[in-house]
Amino acid sequence: MTGRARSHDPAYRATVRAFVEGDPLDQAGGLLDVRAVVAGIPPEAKDGFLLEEVPWDRFPGGVRVREVIGWLRSGEASAGSALGTLIALCADDMRAAVAPAVPFLIRLGTGPESGHRAEVLSVVGEAARMPHQGVCSRADMLRFRGDDELCFEVTGYPQNWSVRAARDAISADTDHLLPLLDDPAPAVRIADAYVLAAASGRAQDILGVLRSRLPTEQNSAVRAGLVLAIAQLARAHQDLGTAAWMRSCWSDPARPPEERVSAALGWMCLTDLPVPGDLRATVDALATDGTARLMAALPWMRAIETVGESGLHRVLHGMLEPERADAEGFDDPWC
Repeated sequence: MTGRARSHDPAYRATVRAFVEGDPLDQAGGLLDVRAVVAGIPPEAKDGFLLEEVPWDRFPGGVRVREVIGWLRSGEASAGSALGTLIALCADDMRAAVAPAVPFLIRLGTGPESGHRAEVLSVVGEAARMPHQGVCSRADMLRFRGDDELCFEVTGYPQNWSVRAARDAISADTDHLLPLLDDPAPAVRIADAYVLAAASGRAQDILGVLRSRLPTEQNSAVRAGLVLAIAQLARAHQDLGTAAWMRSCWSDPARPPEERVSAALGWMCLTDLPVPGDLRATVDALATDGTARLMAALPWMRAIETVGESGLHRVLHGMLEPERADAEGFDDPWC
């Protein structure tokens, strides 16, 4: 949405009045709180795709999102083009428009007739995360920003609220998502783990399923993704026991290399303890170019890769060589 288009959009003007010119906290729980809007979508509206039950026009770009969901549901437009519109809104930092679509996207991505599960789930995963989720420091990688750390979208809407609404929708529909961890397609299993890692609730249920899935998973990239999903979910919900579990993973020579490397990353994100020498030795030995290529399929790695450096090596440099990371500007800080 261009600046000119925004200036003529009633939803954009209402957003500016409420959140730029006014106090955002005055809107909490009200008509413009996307968290309340998403939580208030009736189950029958979600399951029946009753799009008219959702007040899309309250959020800048929301009317366009409603059209896109309708096209996806009817097959009137190519899935790639329609989903590209939603990804573009996330990339343009307009998640408030996309958050009300998350319950419908989950049903589109988990339905038996869906031929674009991985792509649909990727949109859900991005809607539930802020930009720069891929910062490379131990302090910030895999971290979800708290509701009290207000950050704003380009329209002036509180980004925290948009992301939280999407995360709450994932939590509400966990039972739709968990079965996809057994989907035949590795790309779907990776995308599903990425989505589940963003859930705002049911953490213990999800952690239990992710851990039980890990020993039976045959695909190397999916195994690495499961470990990162466990770490991110545990960090969001302060599951203290997961740090010890991560240590047992990266220190176990019987586990596959990509699993041990992901566990090393997870351990560093879950604790501020000094990095032990045996962890450094583990990643020095196992974080090869081959491991980096294997893990490049993971959305966590795609978020931080550059033309000259893989996501894996970039994040390891950021965590193990923070002085170099600061000097070279590795981390793009949140707003």
